[in-house]
Amino acid sequence: MPPAPVITRFAPSPTGHLHIGGARTALFCLAYARKHSGRFVLRIEDTDQRRSSEAAAGGILEDLAWLGLAWDDGPEVEVAGANLGGDERGVGPFHQSKRLDTYNERIDALIASGAAYAAFETPDELEAKRREAIAQKVGNRYDRAALEIPAEERARRVAAGEEHVVRFRMPDEAISVHDEVLGEVTVGPDEFDDFIIRKRDGFPTYHLAVVVDDALMGVTHVLRGQEHLINTPRHIALQRAMGFNVPTYAHMPLIFNADGSKMSKRDKDKAVRAACKASGVSESPVASIDGATVAAWLKDKTRQLPSEALLELAAVLSVEVPEIDVGDFQRAGYLPQPLLNFLALLGWNPKQKTAGGQDLERFDLDFLCAHFDFGGVGKTNAKFDRAKLLSFNADYIAEMSDEAFVDTWLAWAERYDADLHGRFTREQLVRLAPAMRPRCKTLRDVRTILGFVLLDDAGIDYDGKVLHKHLLKGGAKGLEALEGMRGVLAEVQPFGAAAIDAAVAGYASEHELGMGKVAQPIRVAVTGNGVSPPLGDTLEVIGRERALARIDRCVQIAKAEVSG
Repeated sequence: MPPAPVITRFAPSPTGHLHIGGARTALFCLAYARKHSGRFVLRIEDTDQRRSSEAAAGGILEDLAWLGLAWDDGPEVEVAGANLGGDERGVGPFHQSKRLDTYNERIDALIASGAAYAAFETPDELEAKRREAIAQKVGNRYDRAALEIPAEERARRVAAGEEHVVRFRMPDEAISVHDEVLGEVTVGPDEFDDFIIRKRDGFPTYHLAVVVDDALMGVTHVLRGQEHLINTPRHIALQRAMGFNVPTYAHMPLIFNADGSKMSKRDKDKAVRAACKASGVSESPVASIDGATVAAWLKDKTRQLPSEALLELAAVLSVEVPEIDVGDFQRAGYLPQPLLNFLALLGWNPKQKTAGGQDLERFDLDFLCAHFDFGGVGKTNAKFDRAKLLSFNADYIAEMSDEAFVDTWLAWAERYDADLHGRFTREQLVRLAPAMRPRCKTLRDVRTILGFVLLDDAGIDYDGKVLHKHLLKGGAKGLEALEGMRGVLAEVQPFGAAAIDAAVAGYASEHELGMGKVAQPIRVAVTGNGVSPPLGDTLEVIGRERALARIDRCVQIAKAEVSG
């Protein structure tokens, strides 16, 4: 018989935004499936009713689509005009909350075979046993007290509606995991107790649901982070008990920060907490966030604010929060292509050289899908080098055409910088692009370059050194040129880039001045500093009335400096 087609899956829990580590797992799952002409399954593990949300699930789907990681089998959605997902093989639904009957059938069969059993201890009783174990300095394992109750009585109590959980009876033997990355890993029976497979609320636990779904969806290869390795012996025991095939496992290295700490969603929380402490914040400085909520959060390090609230606080406190989730990187102006390239290198090495003999680092998704294998996956933790990612992103922007850069920025800014987005026509931006693009490492950098258009005409903060250099130095020749050009600019028709540049050139020629001696004072007056895109374009996007108002104010400030 021909070998079964390769089927991989990515199964996020919709309890928040897609972590960058989850994105890497999805990337590797997709790449391995594509390499072997297989299928990539997306499944939403939403059995944790307290923490899961439809909004989070939708956000994860959007993040995957933005990255370009399209799934073959999974929820059908339309993202950015593209239809993704489907159930061609008839193995759905792909939300675990819609598969409860399937799980219950399997659990009932396990109970009937004696491989699982109902247990009736209350949470308080279990907590008391845990404390006793700590006091006696012994491991806290479930003592199988429920098995001392006759099976008939357990069944009667369940039928009577008594609250209970269902536990899986772990075999009293060692279990070996053959891992494609880590090799043979054997765990003794003393490492596990009889874990819960159905909770008191009637929902299955992760362990039961993931095993059933992988089997029924035909998953042949499970690629996931090394933090899941401890769960794999449990899953193999369940697979054997239910007569399922054991898939091939490959546990990927974890992603750590440059300082060796685990890259966690709590990093954002820590950054904003530190800023609140430094600023003396004790309640909410944001009207949309409840003050009592912030006060309680600040007093309790175990609490976490939603990501959106953290971002609002960070904006008010002018603090940068580290990018952790895919949405963070998108918001910060990173592009999906260099981000995917960078993620692929976190734990995987293509083991190829460039024509110059250097290790190959720059490649696209098609290359990864053609070459990804387990032999290139490392065993040690990967470190997230933010400077390297920024360099990748800057290189990608540098290689874009001006038109592609503008269109990419317009789509990004419509969502993340609406104020600036609405101030320019596409034609203006294309003219500005040659001056902007080489200075941009991310799309967000456009605001640094073009933010002058948003400044309050009466509130520009002129740097004293810049003012002195371009207007006051050498007998205030720059100020004189600025006053002269003020009258010229008031008459330029039309007030467009070409006519403005011609007027500046004419004034410089007439007064036997270099172009910089005329252009720089104007640039300082209208932007607040000596760096901007081409002057004609800069003035055009500001507009005549606002440009003249800024010049008048700058002249007034400069003259006050002279007389003072």
